[in-house]
Amino acid sequence: MMPRLFADIFRDETGATIVEFALISPVLVLTLMGLFDLSYNFYAETMIEGAIQKAARDSTLEAYAGNGTALDTRVRNAVQNVVPSATVTFDRSAYSRYSDFGRAEEFTDTNGDGTCNENEPFVDANGNGSWDQSRELSDSNGARDAVLYEVNASYDRPFPMAELIGFEDTVTVTARTVLRNQPFNSTADVQAVGNCA
Repeated sequence: MMPRLFADIFRDETGATIVEFALISPVLVLTLMGLFDLSYNFYAETMIEGAIQKAARDSTLEAYAGNGTALDTRVRNAVQNVVPSATVTFDRSAYSRYSDFGRAEEFTDTNGDGTCNENEPFVDANGNGSWDQSRELSDSNGARDAVLYEVNASYDRPFPMAELIGFEDTVTVTARTVLRNQPFNSTADVQAVGNCA
C-alpha cells in the first residue's frame, strides 16, 4: 500500500506550475526591475540632454541674453517634470573663443623650465592681469562669448534592485553644451600682454 502511495505522489503533476513559477519568479522580478531601472535612467538622461539643447537654442534669443537664471529655471523645470525629486545644479565657464576651451594662456618660456615665471611675457587671454592655466573669463555675459554650460542632475533610483547588485542608489546625469552669446552689445576682443611673476 505504501509503495503505491509513493508512486502516485511521484506521478502526480497537479500544482507543478505553481512550484515552477515560485522557483522562477524571483529571477523574473529582478530582471523586470532591472529593465525598468535601466529604461527610466535612459529616459531621464535623454530628457535632460533635450532640456540642455533647448536651452542652447533659447540662448540665441535676445530675451535670454545675459539672463542665465531664466535658462536655468527652464532647464530645472524640464528636468523636474521627468524626475520630480532631482537636484539640479548649473555651471558656466566663458571663453573668448571656442578654441580657448581647456587651454592655458600662452607665454614665452625664455628659461625653458615649462613654467611662466621670472618676468616672462604672456598673453592675458582672460584679462585678469595674471597668467592662468585656464583662459576662462571671469564673467559669462560678454557679447559673443563662448559659454560652456553644464547641468548636473542627481536623483534617487526609483527601483531598489540596483543597490543589491552593487550600483549606487543615487544617479547623477551630466549634460554639457556650448552656447554662443549673441553680439547684442558687441565688444572688441582685446588680449593684453603681461609679464609673469
